Order: sequence, then C-alpha cells, then structure tokens
Amino acid sequence: MATAHLIYGYIGTGKTTFARKLERDVAAVRFTSDEWLTTLFGDDEEAIKPDVATVNARLAAAMQPVWTRCLVLGLDVILDLGFWSRADRDAVRKVVEECGADRRLYHVRCDDETAWRRVESRNADPSGSIRMVRNTFDVLKERVEPLGPDEPHRVVET
Repeated sequence: MATAHLIYGYIGTGKTTFARKLERDVAAVRFTSDEWLTTLFGDDEEAIKPDVATVNARLAAAMQPVWTRCLVLGLDVILDLGFWSRADRDAVRKVVEECGADRRLYHVRCDDETAWRRVESRNADPSGSIRMVRNTFDVLKERVEPLGPDEPHRVVET
C-alpha cells in the first residue's frame, strides 16, 4: 500500500531538508510547495504577496492530480506543503484515504530564531526560495493552526 507522508511545520523549521532525506530513505516522490513557487515566480515576492492564500490554494490544486495519481499507482509521496490549517490537513487525509493509501504526519519544528536564521540564509542565496522579511515571517506565524490531539504524528526536531 502506498503511503502519503504529510510534512507539517512553519517556515524555516527544516521541512524541506527533512522531506529530502525522507525521499531518499523511503524512495518516494516529493512535492515541495516552495520549489514549485520558485519555479513559477522566481524571487518575485510581490507576485504572491497580495494573496498568499489564493496562490497556495492554486498551487495545491495543481499538484494534487499528480500526487494522487502516484498514490493510485502504488508510489509513496511526500507532501512538503506545510499544512498550516486543520481544514487542509483534513482534506488531504480524506483524499489519501480515497486513493486507498496510508498516511503519516510529521511535525517538523525548531525554535523561531533558528527558523528565522535559516530564512535569512535562503534570502541571501539568489537561487533560493522566495525572499521574506522578518515582519512577514512573524505575521504569517499567526496563521498556523496547531495539530489537534486527534492528529497522530511524529515529531521531528531540527
């Protein structure tokens, strides 16, 4: 049975680093939203700033037919999508179940200052992901819904 590995966590916590390692360990197809955003928008932060939620929703909708097809074909997938909202997590869990696949949820975390240092490092890399300022980092943190007690998960400290 195929497995969908759902990666939950905030910006800079090490989700993608963990997802890349997991990709090698379990031989899965990885879907990382930041990489898709960078491909689509480069480092143009202004292109997504007005409505980050809409951009992320469209991106998730574009990825879903591909990762669900992988699951149906028996391939494991890694969904490095952040999963900040309970509604998103619930919706993906339902789709995974409809594909006849198993799922695992990982909570990737570290302290905020370490996460911010990682974001600053990415900001300095011209080939990195979309640039972010500290205020955006702090404001977006308020949008992350914590995992509920009914959401079994594995904690990954980075």
